[in-house]
Amino acid sequence: MSVTLIVAVILMGGLAGGVVGSLTGLGGGFVIVPLLTLVFHIPISEAVGVSLLGIIATSTGSAPRFVGTGLSNMRAALFLQIAASSGALAGAMVAHHLPARLLFAVFGIVLGYSAIMAFMPQHSDFAGARYSSPLAKRLRLASSYKFGGERIDYQVVGVIPGFGIMIGAGFLSALLGIGSGAFKVLAMDRVMKLPFRVSTATSNFMIGVTAATSAGFYLSHGDVQPVTAGAVILGMITGGYVGSHLVKSLPVAIMRKVFAAVILLVALQMLLKGVFNL
Repeated sequence: MSVTLIVAVILMGGLAGGVVGSLTGLGGGFVIVPLLTLVFHIPISEAVGVSLLGIIATSTGSAPRFVGTGLSNMRAALFLQIAASSGALAGAMVAHHLPARLLFAVFGIVLGYSAIMAFMPQHSDFAGARYSSPLAKRLRLASSYKFGGERIDYQVVGVIPGFGIMIGAGFLSALLGIGSGAFKVLAMDRVMKLPFRVSTATSNFMIGVTAATSAGFYLSHGDVQPVTAGAVILGMITGGYVGSHLVKSLPVAIMRKVFAAVILLVALQMLLKGVFNL
């Protein structure tokens, strides 16, 4: 395969990762890491480093579109980011000391669990929680967003469990290069009861900050190939911009199915690689 064709394939993979990553709040690393490792046989540590830069690009391309409509809950994002960044620093420190097959297996298990949970819709898809917990009230996390010409108010619960999950999400982001959007969205959607659109939009803002926290470790270890990173970043920043438009119009049921189907497929691929070395 020629270099031009390889770059083109990576660029298209970045574009797909950016669109789906922005749409679901996952960041697109779940597309880039398997593409680079399974198709082009790039070492997983290098794939993770490139993916983290791509996730920053996805966040840059999509997050600004959500702020003006209120879809991104900035107060919740900044509070939860304290936990996510702390976890990301810890993950980056241990990433180079773990075997590649273990990382593949962990990646597959995490995404498989996320896919199963995502197939289960809940009442907070649109309106969020019916009341705010005392801590959420103190932090003023309840908010509202515009959808279809209507402003929808929502409440927030489960702040402490959500904060704890974000530490693990940040750790996995640095370890696997996935932006940890899978856990971020599930924490906000399932535990804190934010509406699904708000969860994905808020995750799109957070994944870039989380990825930036740990990307420097990979850059300092020489785990980023400039040509590969350039193609991924260009594709993902474009895809992130496109996906941010789709979030505002697609039904939540479709967004959930896309979220679940894509990460379930990738989970199976990574489990095969980690467990059976295929």
